[in-house]
Amino acid sequence: MITLSSAMVLAAGFGTRMRPLTEARPKPLLPLAGRTLLDHALDRIDEAGIGHVVVNAHWFPDLIDEVCAARPHPPTVLHEEPVQETGGGVRDALPLLGDDPFLVVNGDAFWLDGPASTIARLAARFDPETMDGLLLMVRAAQVDSDVGQGDFLLDPVGRVRRPKEKEVSPYVYGGIQILHPRLMRDSPEGPFSMNRHWNRAIADGRLFGTVHDGAWFHLSRPIDLRRAETALATGLVRAMF
Repeated sequence: MITLSSAMVLAAGFGTRMRPLTEARPKPLLPLAGRTLLDHALDRIDEAGIGHVVVNAHWFPDLIDEVCAARPHPPTVLHEEPVQETGGGVRDALPLLGDDPFLVVNGDAFWLDGPASTIARLAARFDPETMDGLLLMVRAAQVDSDVGQGDFLLDPVGRVRRPKEKEVSPYVYGGIQILHPRLMRDSPEGPFSMNRHWNRAIADGRLFGTVHDGAWFHLSRPIDLRRAETALATGLVRAMF
């Protein structure tokens, strides 16, 4: 178990699959249930008591600045030019995140907690002695959207592995993770995906997953956003979880 003091929200992507909704604003600033996706993520981080937060921005960064500045506890915003992808974004924020394990949340991640806080569950599970990363996993069968063949499998103790050829994965990545700074060692210059470091951690047996026990929404296309809005408005999701 760890105490999280720093977090990062990845909000620099183009949101291409969400067009035309993202033609004039970043995907994290799309509204859902009366607030932007970014505000929802930052609300959860604030509720978890994490005091230092970094948000990266590239697509319409001034709009990200405005939303963050209006928050009760404004996070630090880093402008990326050019966009650095997920791994490069975290690499560039490392000087602001400290030497202890930190939380990373995708700017379009939207979830409802189960019986306990999802962030608190991840922090309670994270073991810095044996883990370089801990990912939130969502059961693919519970996602009301096309998630393809899934992302990962878990062994009995929660270690992550990639699917083999033609193997269907029961879990998708939920866009929330705790990382130890050592995971980012030997990061290359320029843009790169976090998959580069995940794959190394998998090979070392140091990437783990925890299965989400609440609701989660796959927000890739405009239809996904409409489905989520409808599900939240009816109250059926909260009744199920």
